[in-house]
Amino acid sequence: MVAQAVTRWARWFVAASAVFLVAWQAAALADVPRQTRVVLAVHGFVLHAVFGKAYSLVPSYFDRSLAFVRAPAVHFPLTAVGVVGLAVAPLPGTPSAVGPLAAALWTAGVVVFVATLAWTVRGNPTGRETGTGGPNAHRRGVDRYANAFVPVVLAYLLAGAYGTLGAFGGLTAAVAALPATGSAPNAGALPALGIAQTAHLLAAGTAALLIFAVGFRLFPRFLVASPPRALVAAVLPAGAIAPALLAWDFYGATGFRVGATLQAVAVVGFALAYAALFARSERRRVGFYAVLVGVGCGVLGVTLGLHFAFVGVAGELLAVHFRLNVLGFLGLTIIGATYQFYPPSVGTFRGASDRTALASVLLVGAGLLAEVGGALAGSEMAVLAGRGGALVGTAVFAGLVLGVFLER
Repeated sequence: MVAQAVTRWARWFVAASAVFLVAWQAAALADVPRQTRVVLAVHGFVLHAVFGKAYSLVPSYFDRSLAFVRAPAVHFPLTAVGVVGLAVAPLPGTPSAVGPLAAALWTAGVVVFVATLAWTVRGNPTGRETGTGGPNAHRRGVDRYANAFVPVVLAYLLAGAYGTLGAFGGLTAAVAALPATGSAPNAGALPALGIAQTAHLLAAGTAALLIFAVGFRLFPRFLVASPPRALVAAVLPAGAIAPALLAWDFYGATGFRVGATLQAVAVVGFALAYAALFARSERRRVGFYAVLVGVGCGVLGVTLGLHFAFVGVAGELLAVHFRLNVLGFLGLTIIGATYQFYPPSVGTFRGASDRTALASVLLVGAGLLAEVGGALAGSEMAVLAGRGGALVGTAVFAGLVLGVFLER
C-alpha cells in the first residue's frame, strides 16, 4: 500500500514536470522574461522530476521506507502552484504580492520534501546501509559512496529555497532592513542570492549532483555494466563542491574559475562513465540513447562555462549555455530515465512506441544543436528553428508520458 501510494504521487510529479518542460519551450520561443523561463525550467521541470523520483528511490537506496506516506500529497500542490506563481510574477501587470506568496508556497513544499527524506534516513544518514545484495553485491562500495552525497543534495536544495525567497519573496531585503547586531550588519550574515546564483544552486547543486549520485546506482543496473571506479571517485566530490564556489564567487575570479573547472570535471567525468557503461552494455533502449545525447550536451555546456570563467562572458551565449545544461544535460537525462521507468511501448494509444520516443529525443537534440549553431553564427532564424524543434520534441515526450499515465 505504501509503495503504491508513493508510486502514484511520483507519477503526478513526473507529469507536472513534463507539462512545465513544454511550457518552458513555449516561453523560450515567445521570448518571455528570463526569470519566467528559469523558473519553468529549474523550479518546474527539473525539480518536479527530482522530487517525484527521489520519493521513490532515495528511501530504498538507504534501505528504508518513506517515513510519511502523505508527504508527497502535501508537497505536490505547494510546489506546483508555487511554480505557476513564480513564473507569472515577472510578467507585466502581475500583482506584487504574487511573487512573495509563490516563493513561500514553493519553499514550504521543499521543506516538506527535505524534512520527510531526512526523517526517513535519520538512522542511516550517510547511506552505509544500501539495500544492495544478491547479484548486485559487488556494487555495494559504489552505492555507499554515492549515498553519502545525497545529504549534500538536500543542503543545496535548502540553499536554493533561500535564494528563491530572496529573489522573489524579498527575504534578503527584509533581513537587510533589520537593525545590525555587533559589528556586522545582518545582511552580511545572510547574503543576497540572485536568480542566476539560485539557478546554479538548484540545477547544479541539487539536480546534477543527484543525477551523479543516483545515476551511479541506477544506470549500471539499467545497462547491466559497471562504471570505471576512478571516474566515480572523481565526479561526486567535484560535483559537490563546484556549485557552492560558483554561487559564492559568481562571475568573479579565482572562486568562479575553480568552480567552473570542478563542474566541468564532474560533468565530463560522468559523461565518460556513462559512455563506458553504454559501450560495455549489450542493451540498446531509447532511454539509453537519450541519456547519451544528454551527457554530450552537458560536455558542450560546461565547455561554454569554462569559456565564461577564463575568457569572458559572452552575452549572446548565456542562453545557449543554460539550455545546453538544463534542457540538454539535465533534460535529456531525465527524459531518458523517464522512458526507462515508463516505457512508451506499453501504451495502446496512437503513436505509443519506441520509434516515437526516439523521434522526440532527436528533435530535442537537433534543436539544441541548431540553436548553438545559430547563436555562434548570429542567425536568429536558426535559433528560433532550433527552439521550435525542441518544443515539438518535448511536446511529443509529454504526450507519450501523459498518455501512459492516463491509461494506467
